Amino acid sequence: MKSLIQAVAVAAALVVPVASFAQSHSTITRAQVREELVQLQKVGYRVGDGDQAHYPDAIQAAEAKVAAQNGNSAYGGVANASESGARGATVSAQDWNAMYAHP
Repeated sequence: MKSLIQAVAVAAALVVPVASFAQSHSTITRAQVREELVQLQKVGYRVGDGDQAHYPDAIQAAEAKVAAQNGNSAYGGVANASESGARGATVSAQDWNAMYAHP
C-alpha cells in the first residue's frame, strides 16, 4: 500500500510540470518583440546604453513617440484588433512620477 502511494505521488510530481508548460498560444511573438525594439531604436531609444538612472523615463518617452507615430493613444479611438490585447496603455513620465510621489 505504501509503495502505491509513493508511485502516485511520483507520477503526480512528473505530470504537474508537463501540464504547466502546455500553453496553447503566446500573446506576443519574438518577431513582434523585435519589431517593437526596432521601432524604439528608430525614435532614439538605445537598448543597453548603460544609462540606468534614466531608464524608466527614457523607455516611456520612446514608447510615447512610437505610439504617436502609430496613431495609438490611451484616450479614445479604436485600436487595431491585432494590437488591442498586446500592450497596456502608455503612461507619461509626469503621470508616473505623480502616481508614486509622496506628499
